[in-house]
Amino acid sequence: MILAAIDIGSNAARLLISEASVYKDGSVDFTKMNLLRIPLRLGFEVFDTGAVSDAKKKKLIETLNAYKLLMSIYNVEAYRACATSAMRDAANGPQVMKDILEETGIKIDIISGQEEASIIYETHIAEQLSSNKSYLYIDVGGGSTEVTMYSQNHTIFKESFNIGTIRMLHNKVTDEQWEHMKWYIKTHTRAYQPLEAIGTGGNINKIFSISKRKEGKPLSSELLKDYYKELSNTPLEERKHLYQFRDDRADVIVPALQVYISIMRWSLADEIYVPKIGLADGLIKMLYKEQCSAKATGV
Repeated sequence: MILAAIDIGSNAARLLISEASVYKDGSVDFTKMNLLRIPLRLGFEVFDTGAVSDAKKKKLIETLNAYKLLMSIYNVEAYRACATSAMRDAANGPQVMKDILEETGIKIDIISGQEEASIIYETHIAEQLSSNKSYLYIDVGGGSTEVTMYSQNHTIFKESFNIGTIRMLHNKVTDEQWEHMKWYIKTHTRAYQPLEAIGTGGNINKIFSISKRKEGKPLSSELLKDYYKELSNTPLEERKHLYQFRDDRADVIVPALQVYISIMRWSLADEIYVPKIGLADGLIKMLYKEQCSAKATGV
């Protein structure tokens, strides 16, 4: 079964095309066939003006028409498309989604922060985690940070905070918002020590990549602090040159590190694991379950 997921975030729009196949032991393999990322940076505009401009909408429509063509070439059987924080904040978000449907035929759901957290984490939870440990998932995006706590196979809390890298770069995060997140994390993780942190998102993936850590090995909070200090003291152009960062990664990676480090400190997590999953991966797995269910019931 060939499936596709479209994730329209505050920093970039992603298309993931995967093949789902059942192995002889009954497990399902999800093989990545293509992953395309376009740095539309919707949040830079929305968090300042409160709306998506006609120019940015045109770019989004062009991007989705390209994605539609790729899905056709790969013979995609089903897709799911979601938009997150920037589109949630855009006053004209629902109208933009309607225009996109008319222009491209692609239906996009604007999902809540809670839904975003669920899609990312609940598709991963059953596969990897020990039933007798506590885990704190941290996903830092351009517009929001989703934090989910699991302990002994149960969801303890699932919370979305309007603290994201693009908002931070545009000084759109207040001291009160930081204090609320600090209070929430400290209060709600206190009874579940010790816990392990799990980080998702493009920025923590990039840090893991440049750290040269072996797959499955965690990053320490001290290492993240070292990278934060080094990168924040390096001018943007030099940052891009030294680390081969794209424009749309070089600026957001420093505020992202600030969020990861802060949440780890408040939750007393010394290390963070980076499984390299994201919203698009979650959408693919949810879509696969839906398709299997539909086929089983003959819908």
